[in-house]
Amino acid sequence: MINLDTIRNGISQGEFFLEYLPTISLTRGRSIGGEALIRWRRPTGIVPPGEFIPLVENTPLSGLLTYLVMDTVAAELGDWLRANRDAQVCINVPPEILGRGGMEYAATKSGLMELASQVVLEITERGIPDPLGVEAINQGEGLGVKVALDDVTLVGGANLAVLARCNFHAIKLDKSLIDEIRPQRPVPEWLRSVTALLQSSRLRVIAEGVETEHQVATLRAAGIQEAQGFYFSRPIPVAAFLAFHRDYILPARTNPST
Repeated sequence: MINLDTIRNGISQGEFFLEYLPTISLTRGRSIGGEALIRWRRPTGIVPPGEFIPLVENTPLSGLLTYLVMDTVAAELGDWLRANRDAQVCINVPPEILGRGGMEYAATKSGLMELASQVVLEITERGIPDPLGVEAINQGEGLGVKVALDDVTLVGGANLAVLARCNFHAIKLDKSLIDEIRPQRPVPEWLRSVTALLQSSRLRVIAEGVETEHQVATLRAAGIQEAQGFYFSRPIPVAAFLAFHRDYILPARTNPST
């Protein structure tokens, strides 16, 4: 049975590890970094994130897991980030720990603070930050820290409410939107809205869950700058991620001409 006690024990036993989901620049046709994803390997097998992430939300363990991710990213990718100053790594951050000081302490202790300009903090659209969190996001821009709004669905008023309050560097379009791009519906209505947003702001837009060549071509034509998904790569261990970043080039039929 999975509960907070078994999760806490898993942390103390070193059962958690990271995989990385590459991020592809659709304008350059190359990998520009990736997203760190927490994984849990118990003696009985891998526990899907959907079974433990919801349990730790709004508990002290949410911060503990975030700091573990930061320490692991620093250990696994610190030297690589220093050697590749145009590369970036994304870290998911629960809104409830923003502005509380612990994350800044963990970043300084791990060495990630010196690489702040290469780290993107992702907060989910579901978790609107409180005033302390909003202040931390807006002050972070002055320190070079980038923040992305994750899982954006363009449904309801949550997007506009959060975007209006926070200085975001990027938004990540939820896979449910990308799934709507198919040959029978080549240009969904929401895509026109995103194109207009790109033309009127400095926001970067990242498409999540890209799975087909048709989606890649459509997103590039709409001006979407970055993408993630199984079309490019599944989440992979750090050694495979570093090799992927070094070698990957979009297939010629979808690769930019420049």
